[in-house]
Amino acid sequence: MREPILKAVANPPKIFWGPFLPTMLNLGIQFPIMFMFMGAFDVNPLWFIISIVSVHLAIIGLGARDPHISAMIQAYGQYRLKSTNLYKEKGDKFAP
Repeated sequence: MREPILKAVANPPKIFWGPFLPTMLNLGIQFPIMFMFMGAFDVNPLWFIISIVSVHLAIIGLGARDPHISAMIQAYGQYRLKSTNLYKEKGDKFAP
């Protein structure tokens, strides 16, 4: 096997030392909420920055324990697809 493939598998992508997907979810959720609260209620953004940094530190801890957490989240999202049964039965049946 070529080295770039092994390197990509062994070292998943990171942003600011945290796993890619949880870090982007953290920033993608907390930044819009911060701007909405700043505009609507005139809240000091320092509280949100403290929250963003503390959650990011927790994400870094999770990433250090399990570096492939982004791939696990993506696999869980693909696994939880609902199937339609051809016959009336209880539960999910993946084959007729």
